[in-house]
Amino acid sequence: MTWTPTRRTALTGGLAVALAGAGAPIAEAGGRHPDHGHHHGWVTSTLARMSLREKVGQLFVQQVYGDTATTARTENTTLYGVATPAEVVQKYMLGGVIYFAWTDSVKDPDQITALSNGLQKAALTRRTKARVPLTVGVDQEQGVVTRIGPPATQFPGSMALGAGRSTKDARSAAAITGQELRAMGITTNFAPDADTNVNPLNPVIGTRSFSSDPALASQMVAAQVTGYQRDGGVMAAAKHFPGHGDTATDSHVAFPVITHTREQWETIDAPPFRAAIEAGIDMVMTAHLAFPALDDSGDPATLSKPILTGLLREELGFEGVIITDSLEMQGVRDKYGDEEVAVRALEAGADQLLMSPALPKAFEAVVAAVESGRISRRDLDAKVRRVLTLKAERGVVRRPWSDPRRVDDVVGTAAHLAVADAVSNRTTTLVRNDDGVLPMAVSGKNLLVTGYGDTTTKTLAAGLAGQGASTTVLTTGSSPTDAQIAAAVSAAAGRDAVVVTTMKAWDTTVTDKTRGQQKLVAALRQTGVPVVVVATRDPYDVAYLGDCETYLATYSYSPVALQAAARVITGAVSPTGKLPVDVPVAGDPTTVLYPFGFGLGY
Repeated sequence: MTWTPTRRTALTGGLAVALAGAGAPIAEAGGRHPDHGHHHGWVTSTLARMSLREKVGQLFVQQVYGDTATTARTENTTLYGVATPAEVVQKYMLGGVIYFAWTDSVKDPDQITALSNGLQKAALTRRTKARVPLTVGVDQEQGVVTRIGPPATQFPGSMALGAGRSTKDARSAAAITGQELRAMGITTNFAPDADTNVNPLNPVIGTRSFSSDPALASQMVAAQVTGYQRDGGVMAAAKHFPGHGDTATDSHVAFPVITHTREQWETIDAPPFRAAIEAGIDMVMTAHLAFPALDDSGDPATLSKPILTGLLREELGFEGVIITDSLEMQGVRDKYGDEEVAVRALEAGADQLLMSPALPKAFEAVVAAVESGRISRRDLDAKVRRVLTLKAERGVVRRPWSDPRRVDDVVGTAAHLAVADAVSNRTTTLVRNDDGVLPMAVSGKNLLVTGYGDTTTKTLAAGLAGQGASTTVLTTGSSPTDAQIAAAVSAAAGRDAVVVTTMKAWDTTVTDKTRGQQKLVAALRQTGVPVVVVATRDPYDVAYLGDCETYLATYSYSPVALQAAARVITGAVSPTGKLPVDVPVAGDPTTVLYPFGFGLGY
């Protein structure tokens, strides 16, 4: 009989017993779980009962396809040779799974909870002497990397929090996110991003970073580690070690090279990771990039023993789980085959392999490496011990299940949403207000809201309408055509003001498409109607928009950030956010246009 609990399922048998431990204490940040001795005994006895293949299975964390544990999908069959997520978990004795929208893992809280419980059931009902629950992970950084949308509480993301400058807000955002994930059976959040984004042209990090200032990034990272782990009850993972903040190359599709010296690494890249370790971070995620000053072999950091073992383990003293970034990314696949990558990552010092693109081959390659002595049994046991210890000390062993009846009491509550609004209010940064257009009394005014994003423009317009404005929405997207620009100019005629949203209007590195955003803003300014520019991602757009008179940075197109921007535009909230990065002159990264810490108020 298929077991698919809903939020209202009566609790029986093992599930009820497991949920009796729902109040299990969570370890203090940086400290041991209060039941460490008991957990040590469980880890040791479990490890002793595990077969070689069961141990190897704990080293793999994979995506599985389907919205329930028993959904048959051709993607699973193609990748893993079995049809359902539950069968994948059981066949490979996985250490963990990771959820994505594109795998149909995250649709709504009920579905996520049922899937999590179904996968744990699969892991814990295998015929084995050693039953080990899964880690269930997700990338819920918030901001641009948000896998689970509403009704889960949304926050504007890391750089917005950096603009707010409040470690209390950073911790609260992490605590709420962690609590809601745990309520849905998710035990691991692959966050926070610990990269110091010193390169304004960085295509992959950007607003995922808290700041270009190592000290501010470190403070925020430490606060979020505490929020996720101590307050939220989920494992956290600092990423991407040894630092992905100074590259103009996306490691998803190419192989970045970081040219920092060792001294620059110490002062720019290392501090947030040191802060995470001091705060007791459970996991560190590796980066698929070369860092010649740390290892001149040309191998990516993910496959570098000098970086993972020499630097992270021995110099920084990290004792937790090292997990690779996705092994599907091109930055780690260029030099070696997928099965060889798996072995080399483990040899370098990784404990877990995320999203191997060739799991059957990689699994057997790791087994063969252990049997041949290339990976010693002692080293394998040390890796598995770290994984098991983390599962035990973060409460996954004691309470692997999520109570379907309590999800509504935790996810997206009014109290959580109120915190998200309050936090977002403190992040919006007013960079230009040359003509004193803001604050704008919009009641009775006729406004055009145009620019990037269908949902973005509609959300912002709704926020302004809520303050009494009459709004018209005309979305032009990220690459406005001449015809769309002409339509926007025509629509601006007779309006009291225009609010135009941009999204990475600076990014002309791949194509010239984003120049359309620049042309749109210039054309609207020429109408003589007051124009308010709202940058909904990177704050760097202002350097590419001429002398635009009024410019707000939200660092996020999350609805909660746009609603806060509407409150700032209307004066319901005064802008208090400060730039968490230097904004350089267009085309000249060495000359600062607006410095770190800049921000206007009313």
